[in-house]
Amino acid sequence: MKLLYKPFALIAALIGAKLGHSVFKSLWSAIDDAEPPNATTAEASLPKVVGAKALEAATVAGVAAAVDRVSARSFYHLTGIWPGERAQSEEE
Repeated sequence: MKLLYKPFALIAALIGAKLGHSVFKSLWSAIDDAEPPNATTAEASLPKVVGAKALEAATVAGVAAAVDRVSARSFYHLTGIWPGERAQSEEE
């Protein structure tokens, strides 16, 4: 039954990535009026490039984790089967 979760997880990952990038763009627009710099942008300073990429990575990862968690809980609610691993109890 956990195999049924794979397509569900792929769709959630795509949604999470798109949502994460849009959240990053809105966060970056509050920090700077210009587009986030790439590593090869000549005019951008090193701290600005590293800060932009670190913020992007943290934002996308956080949003993706939240979307993944919501999709797992939704799958559990619909099927009654948790798609991931469960914690071992002390009795086992």
